Amino acid sequence: MNDLYSIGEMVIDFIPGTEEASYIRKAGGAPANVAIAAAKNDLNASMCCKVGDDNFGHFLMDTLAKYNVEAVCKELCKEAVTTMAFVTLSANGERVFTFARKPGADMMLSEADVREEDIKNSKIIHAGSCSLSAQPEKDATIKAMKLGREFDKLVSFDINYRNIMWNDDAEACVKAVKDVLKYVDLLKLSGEEIDMMGGEKNLPVLMKDYNISVIIETLGSKGAQAFFGDKIIKVPGQRVPAVDATGCGDAFWGAFLSKLRLEGVEKISDLKGEIIKSAMSYGNISGCICVQSKGAIEAIPTRKQIEEFIRKNNLTV
Repeated sequence: MNDLYSIGEMVIDFIPGTEEASYIRKAGGAPANVAIAAAKNDLNASMCCKVGDDNFGHFLMDTLAKYNVEAVCKELCKEAVTTMAFVTLSANGERVFTFARKPGADMMLSEADVREEDIKNSKIIHAGSCSLSAQPEKDATIKAMKLGREFDKLVSFDINYRNIMWNDDAEACVKAVKDVLKYVDLLKLSGEEIDMMGGEKNLPVLMKDYNISVIIETLGSKGAQAFFGDKIIKVPGQRVPAVDATGCGDAFWGAFLSKLRLEGVEKISDLKGEIIKSAMSYGNISGCICVQSKGAIEAIPTRKQIEEFIRKNNLTV
């Protein structure tokens, strides 16, 4: 039985540079990183993925194996090349993404790759919006989420708008997201995504229209807040020296979902306000630890590191 089944676009980020410290390698986009973050927090996690038979594809598979994340669909495709994101830093320190989809890069997941038994044998189904940007992966993602809802699993979804993947068409992204919100129980968004979805004032409307149980808004150093029922739950940020923010959102969400499972949450009716607050605090601490070091996957903390941070800072979670 898997605690988490994650499905999504395969993206690897790195910052080109001459010094080793300037490299940041991600295992393959938010869903893969969330699965790894969950695994580092003692959950059994699986990742539905199909990647190119290239250096980055092998790096992805090796990374998943290193952290005991099961690769549910692990064919290394000769025809495909894993999508890559070249990340550079602008003069003012902002991260700039340039995606490279080589010929065959869209020959990724199909509906046939999503097996019903894998969904049945998982507690939480997780996906991200970038996986909706192209067929056939969009069909595979929708199938996984739909089956998750049919089998009464928790369905988690992360809106992550990367304009290059949507050809600068934010409206197309919003439409694709709204097409799947009916399957979503737990929704995570932040920053630009909040504005795209109509701002904070519109979040209660989304919850009502699409029957979403919880919307989590991450606020970076300011913490996070959850829209739950008719109330808002807030948790403060933690003051830490920030080196790089790569992966902190994935660390947050992986730890958040992990805390839910460690608290015994298996279905929506198990969600309580105090559990959500505890899980948000746990996730926020994980994200804060993550920004203290470079290396993305290495920066995602383990459960032991999170508990040590809580103890040293006399925090209540």
